[in-house]
Amino acid sequence: MIVQFEVYTDGKYWCARGIGADIFTQAKTRDDLTVQMNDAAALHFAEQIDAGEEITVVPLTDIQDGDQCR
Repeated sequence: MIVQFEVYTDGKYWCARGIGADIFTQAKTRDDLTVQMNDAAALHFAEQIDAGEEITVVPLTDIQDGDQCR
């Protein structure tokens, strides 16, 4: 299963919102956000993972470091 996240910054935190899944997480850095997205997806789809399904987290963003969404 592929789990896609829209990734953006609010100026203070990096945020990730699941696309097609009710998941949201945030972190102070993009690297920390990657960890948070994987953890959040694993928790959200725990039953599927326990049943043997693998998940792949895909961040989708057009933002570069230093950019902000307005």
